[in-house]
Amino acid sequence: MTGAGAGVAQRAAPRRRAVLLMGPTGAGKSELAIRLTRELPLEIVSVDSALVYRGMDIGTAKPSAQIRHAIPHHLVDIRDPAMSYSAGEFVLDAAAVIQDIWSRGRQPLFVGGTMLYFHALSAGIADLPEGNIEIRAEIDARAAVVGWGEMHRELARVDPNAAARIHGNDSQRIQRALEVYRVTGERISRLQQRRTSVLADVEVAEFAVAPFERSVLHARIEARFAAMLAAGFVEEVRALRERNDLVAEHPSMRAVGYRQIWRFLAGQCALNEAVDQAIAATRQLAKRQFTWLRAKPHVKWVDSAQSDAIIPLKQALSEGGFS
Repeated sequence: MTGAGAGVAQRAAPRRRAVLLMGPTGAGKSELAIRLTRELPLEIVSVDSALVYRGMDIGTAKPSAQIRHAIPHHLVDIRDPAMSYSAGEFVLDAAAVIQDIWSRGRQPLFVGGTMLYFHALSAGIADLPEGNIEIRAEIDARAAVVGWGEMHRELARVDPNAAARIHGNDSQRIQRALEVYRVTGERISRLQQRRTSVLADVEVAEFAVAPFERSVLHARIEARFAAMLAAGFVEEVRALRERNDLVAEHPSMRAVGYRQIWRFLAGQCALNEAVDQAIAATRQLAKRQFTWLRAKPHVKWVDSAQSDAIIPLKQALSEGGFS
């Protein structure tokens, strides 16, 4: 082959790359991501199990419509709060999105704090059943009587491998493992062994973004929740409750902050108690996110409390060929 045809045949295929910007809630990931997209050929792909829901804007610290219009944000506002959204669905959606981004000669910038989704991207996802509200309600009702410690022991009896990986206080993961067993009759630990990775054969740059001083993160969490309340967070949850098709057991309403304000609106606690519980739950979530990130061997840590935090990010990406 000669001429123009030869040039087409010899042209190298675009290199497939992806950037993972991970961190605990309140760390400042979104701000850094927006700055990066303004300077590098990147598009933001949300890795957040709450940002997928429409009408949940204030309590999720969702980027404004103006920002999302100016800078593409994928996998935001793609589900109604009454619908479930699993890690498996996220992986399928992410796979389609990144192909679209690559087709335009750009690279995906995955941003968020839902570590299960990040794990699914890298390690693959098992074919697990969708959430079952009725079974979850049954598990919650039993846990209210016997406690989550006993539910963890029950999990150990049916799936010891899963119980060994799940902390006795991690009610959501205990619930999910028991739910899968009751729906399928199979252990979640066995189902999770069969998986394929979306990022196989992809050049990946992984960053963990967080203030290196834990007290700074705690102060940010408190300030952010106060700002949410001032912006009308209680009214946002009230509007969701008044739809009459949502219950506390819906995955969307189990999100940190929403769960506690829902309890206040249901008359189960005072507002100041709900606020204290929400802040405490957010801190616990951040602690779990830190634990997960520290176990990853190839992550580059960036102190988001520094005003020049974007510099080491840009330098590392330029050295890796992402510029």
